[in-house]
Amino acid sequence: MKFIDLIKETHVGLSANKVRSGLTVLGIVIGISSVVAMISIGQGASASIESSIEGLGSNLLTIIPGTVQPGRGFVSSGRGSAETLKNADADAIMDIQGVAAVSPEYQQRFQIVSTVGNNTNSLVIGAVPAYETVRNVSVGVGSFITEQHLRSMGRVAVVGATVASDLFGEEEPLGKTIRVNRVIFKVIGVMEAKGSSGFFNADDMVIVPLSTMQKILSGAEHLSLIAVSVLNKDEMPLVQSEASSLLAARHRVTIDNPDFSIVSQADIVGALTQVTDTFTIFLASIAGISLLVGGIGIMNMMLTTVTERTREIGLRKALGAKNRDISAQFLAEAIVLTVIGGIVGVILGWLISKTVSQVAGIATEVSLGAVLLAFGVSAGIGIVFGYYPARRASRLNPIEALRYE
Repeated sequence: MKFIDLIKETHVGLSANKVRSGLTVLGIVIGISSVVAMISIGQGASASIESSIEGLGSNLLTIIPGTVQPGRGFVSSGRGSAETLKNADADAIMDIQGVAAVSPEYQQRFQIVSTVGNNTNSLVIGAVPAYETVRNVSVGVGSFITEQHLRSMGRVAVVGATVASDLFGEEEPLGKTIRVNRVIFKVIGVMEAKGSSGFFNADDMVIVPLSTMQKILSGAEHLSLIAVSVLNKDEMPLVQSEASSLLAARHRVTIDNPDFSIVSQADIVGALTQVTDTFTIFLASIAGISLLVGGIGIMNMMLTTVTERTREIGLRKALGAKNRDISAQFLAEAIVLTVIGGIVGVILGWLISKTVSQVAGIATEVSLGAVLLAFGVSAGIGIVFGYYPARRASRLNPIEALRYE
């Protein structure tokens, strides 16, 4: 049978019962669109997470007190690890080759009150001038903390965009004062709006000199964390290893049982994307069940079609049609149904993902891989579930087929 004849026969066969063909395609459409939508949402979420983590700083290593144990998060190592990081540790890390900048930080939440009477509860960060570079942030209006502020324990503050809006509304914050824990600070700068990075909102914070934070506000002599910016991304494993050895020696602990943890951006991204990937696979697997149901529907339809067209099959075989011609005709009908369902399903899945992105604000990303996977699956379903009905039709005895009522 020529290819053009096969196409014509397929069109005639499927057009004979449009409603049944449409309902059969519907099962494939639902399955394919669900898979495409779930994969696109999952990939978009992974890309969004990676972008957010990268936005926290360039080639960033974060050193925190305590140890990380699988399934338990940050825990104390039994040596007062909550207060193990000191200012001198940050100075020592700066001498490691490959380190671009170091930002020692102490963080604590306080109630903040403005001169106009507005108040907010925000994160106050004691920082050094290097914070701006390491954390990849910049001042939108005014200036950042300087070394002079650190040496003099200056009572100055740089506020985030959200804090500025909450405390001063539409008024200009520069030059005004705020009260933090009964201490008056002068606002010298407002950070550029950056938005939330998942678990951290760079706009909802106040930055003060680290010396002022430790000596006046909190009375703490330790650090909450040390952020380290590495010159080259390829050097991050080496710097991480050397920093571990250095701190272990300074704290008189072993590398195998430290009282601190060093977390890289790759570690954070890997952990979060693993969760999103697992969730995506789970949802896509559930959506894939509808593909199985759609495939069974195609097989059921084709078996019904074979039964209805038994006399036609017998007549064609009596006129010289070979088994492979009959098999090719019914297999082609099954494949066409699934390919049509695949095309419509991809389009519908793309529309669903875009709708979710617009309505729920969840990032989506329809990749070529997801589209190819959808087409591959739909074509595979047509071949797998269409093979048995096609084989059954090709093996009908022409004499018995012609006698079929």
